[in-house]
Amino acid sequence: MSERIPMTAEGYEQIREDLARLESERPKIAAMIAKARAYGDLKENAEYHSAKEKQGFLEASIRDLEAKLARAFVIDEKTSTSGQVGYGSLVTIEDSSAGARFQYKLVGPAEADPEADLISTASPVGKALLGCKRGETVQVQTPGGLRSYTIVDVQ
Repeated sequence: MSERIPMTAEGYEQIREDLARLESERPKIAAMIAKARAYGDLKENAEYHSAKEKQGFLEASIRDLEAKLARAFVIDEKTSTSGQVGYGSLVTIEDSSAGARFQYKLVGPAEADPEADLISTASPVGKALLGCKRGETVQVQTPGGLRSYTIVDVQ
């Protein structure tokens, strides 16, 4: 069996909701295919080919989400050691060289979304922060070079 995927309870629920939403699209696409098929010759039927392509993307997305859920194990965020960075922790860090502050929630790889400030515990920054406490400084090799981050707060 493939490797298990750690997730927060919130991330697990989000994937379940996304799966339900995609599964509800199946009848709509089936109706599009049936309507396009009624137009006749399928070889030169752009509507039919477009609908079949949408169906393929939909089914691939559904299979991907089902696989994530099947391999998922939910991390109990309450069991993480108080004050230490762990799965589900909301961490405020300060970039020592830039003086900028960032706040991230550490999550499993399947639910990471950097644009929503959800970073994976498998990412270089996530790995460096795991197990650390407020006040500690970590060094992280990033694509832009070596960075130094000080942990300002852990929730």
